[in-house]
Amino acid sequence: MGNRRLTAREVAKLADVSVATVSRVSRGTGQVSPETRARVLRVIEEHGYRPSQMGRALAEQRHGSVAIVLPGLAGPYFSELIQGFESEVMDAGASVHIFGTHHRADADEHVLGIAARVDAVAVHGDTIGADTLRELAARAPVVVLAGRPLDGIPAVRADNSPIGELTRHLLVDHGYRRLTFVGDPEGSPDVTDRWEAFRDAHRDARLAPPRNPFRIGLQQSDGVLAAGELLGARRPPRAIVCANDETALGVLIGALGRGLSVPGDLAITGFDDVPMSSLVQPRLTTVRQPVRELGATTARLLISGLGGPGAVMDAVLATETVMRESCGCPL
Repeated sequence: MGNRRLTAREVAKLADVSVATVSRVSRGTGQVSPETRARVLRVIEEHGYRPSQMGRALAEQRHGSVAIVLPGLAGPYFSELIQGFESEVMDAGASVHIFGTHHRADADEHVLGIAARVDAVAVHGDTIGADTLRELAARAPVVVLAGRPLDGIPAVRADNSPIGELTRHLLVDHGYRRLTFVGDPEGSPDVTDRWEAFRDAHRDARLAPPRNPFRIGLQQSDGVLAAGELLGARRPPRAIVCANDETALGVLIGALGRGLSVPGDLAITGFDDVPMSSLVQPRLTTVRQPVRELGATTARLLISGLGGPGAVMDAVLATETVMRESCGCPL
């Protein structure tokens, strides 16, 4: 493993114990059998493990908790994020504070107040302003979730580039024209990346990209509204690339409600691969991202410590395109 500092999770794996057991052994407290304690200490000595500042805070129960700050809590995406994050934090013997800002005007002030009550904070990208994020990081360890690193604040995010592959597939393999991107790039770093990949794919295919996306939220109801406006236009799109599955499912409902055939009249794609995407008819072509692992990786980064040699600053998790019938691919 080179010269980088071993994490508590890696020590736990080598010793075949839980992260909580490593924490108890490293601080010399708690109920641990002599055999288990000796095994963990042997791994610690062999690899020079040193508990991180965050790990010590959790072990010493200064607060015994971490927070995750999200723009909202509704829908399968946030549910999966929270489950992945919570499972890792609970394994470390700590509790989780979940705070949904819901874009309230006073959200930044409330988030700063959280730092005094927890040992570390995960913040979903663009949930609070950049200045507030810097101030928060000066008060407690912070990791950006589904965003980019900022001034030494590490981040965990998914690879959004497959949207480009999916767009090229629509343009080149199916020969569709008049593609529309549905989503608001100003509301999320992920949506920004997906919009840029959508436009780049047009350029790669030597086609002029649309100048603007259809800006709307990420809920299923937003997709229904988008379908009503886009499909009622004089020249409706031939394919709609949605920023997420929830919106795509709404567009699908709106299109079928207007008596259109999908994909015969309109191709639709999404991003996330939520369970419903493979259950609707036609099934939704999308990009699968490891949403639960996004939350889990963020929690592990907080718990394992943010500094030292080899520290992760920008963890990008792999995603993959999932071709189904809604884009026009055969069954």
